[in-house]
Amino acid sequence: MASPLPSLSGAPMNGVPAHPLQSVRAGRDLLKKTAARLALSAALAVAPMAAQAQSQEQISLIRDTEIEAILRADSEPILEAAGLNPDSIEILLIGGKDLQAFAAPGTMGIYTGLILESENPNQLQGVIAHEVGHLAAGHSARSGEMQRAGMQPFLLTMGLGVLAAFAGAGDAAIALMGSASQFGTLAALGYSREQESRADQAGLNLLDRSGISGKGLVQFFDNFRYQEVFQEARRYAYFRSHPLSSERIDTLRRKAETLPDWDKADSEEAMLEHEIMKAKLQGFINPQRAIVDYSEKDGSYPARYARAIAYYQMKEPDRALDLIEALLVEQPDNAYLWELKGQILFEFGRTTEAEAPQRRSVELMPDAPLLRVNLGQTLIAMNDEAKLDEGIAELRRALAQEDDNAVAWRLLAQGYDRRGDDGSARLATAEYNFHVGDRQQARVFAMRARDMLTRDTPEWRRATDIVLTSNPSREDLRELAQEGAITTGSVR
Repeated sequence: MASPLPSLSGAPMNGVPAHPLQSVRAGRDLLKKTAARLALSAALAVAPMAAQAQSQEQISLIRDTEIEAILRADSEPILEAAGLNPDSIEILLIGGKDLQAFAAPGTMGIYTGLILESENPNQLQGVIAHEVGHLAAGHSARSGEMQRAGMQPFLLTMGLGVLAAFAGAGDAAIALMGSASQFGTLAALGYSREQESRADQAGLNLLDRSGISGKGLVQFFDNFRYQEVFQEARRYAYFRSHPLSSERIDTLRRKAETLPDWDKADSEEAMLEHEIMKAKLQGFINPQRAIVDYSEKDGSYPARYARAIAYYQMKEPDRALDLIEALLVEQPDNAYLWELKGQILFEFGRTTEAEAPQRRSVELMPDAPLLRVNLGQTLIAMNDEAKLDEGIAELRRALAQEDDNAVAWRLLAQGYDRRGDDGSARLATAEYNFHVGDRQQARVFAMRARDMLTRDTPEWRRATDIVLTSNPSREDLRELAQEGAITTGSVR
């Protein structure tokens, strides 16, 4: 089994969240899905290497049900206005200090740095609209930057406590990093000033059709007007790839002010959700700063939430749990508070106590696969055969919704291994490796699984599919052909 993945705090964890086990698919469907991802990898790449070298910042992928829901709510009206199906767009929350966002076919990425610098949801929606404007206009990345950029697989962990640090393979051209949540790509996008102006206008049109003010987009760019006076190397990466000028901002403002929703303000609910999102991110990413920014004098929900998370990250679980208990008295049906309570208890070795709050989070949000993964992880960590079987079932339910969640596959492999189901454990390990982009190990474990699984079952055929899409050797193909799993014409 693979070694435990690190939590956000750096403490080792017994397991980490994941995605779902869909019904086994036919080989051509798997090939089709793989081909689509390969096409995406050709259109996207990791942030420009020059920018990475300057900042030396580790970029990571964050999974959090609450924040993902807020970002989706912010994005959906804009995507619909662009004629896109929001359900077909994977929204990636990327841990990084830089102001950055990108949109590409099937994927939109938003950095935590951008969220933390936005003052209100309208500003964030403005940037989203601008990026979708690039996508709607068919703007492509500059070929030179794209050739120099690489794709790097993500390792994965759990909750917001789950960050995936990039593995350092700069020459990798393909990144199959686990999922609608755990596959990530960062764009090396470089646009001309003409493309930027067109995306501005397209973004304003999308905001107008969505009934959203364009003021936030203007304000956000105006807040960073000073970027244009910096040398290229000193600018935020976003403004290196998206040239900014005073003339462009002024043109954008003149147009935006003519639109009917210019003075439309964010709702109180939207403002609260935005503050909650920022407070949660600050608590996890910058706990020391969160304690200062959200002082004890601030009795608001976002402030107390941020402090609870910050104490948890600073390894003061009792102080964190005291704050969460007080919040639960006020909001007993808040699934995210129950999730956080369970996560803290689990990560500090109180596994038995973690079960009840995690069960409650799943009861409140049964359609949130990450919450089921947390529960499944806890159940398989217990020395109880009945709990083990239930934990496996929870992971399979999560995978039924997110079939490419690499961490869920990894946890499922642990569960099957503890149950003594060697064939299923190896198949789940093959799935894990497949979804983090390690095709060699995926092929090895899939071949082992085929030797242990009953021939011609869906699981056996799935293992065969993984072999065929993971650079099989000629010996592998001969073996499959001898078994009749493939035709002899497939072996050359």
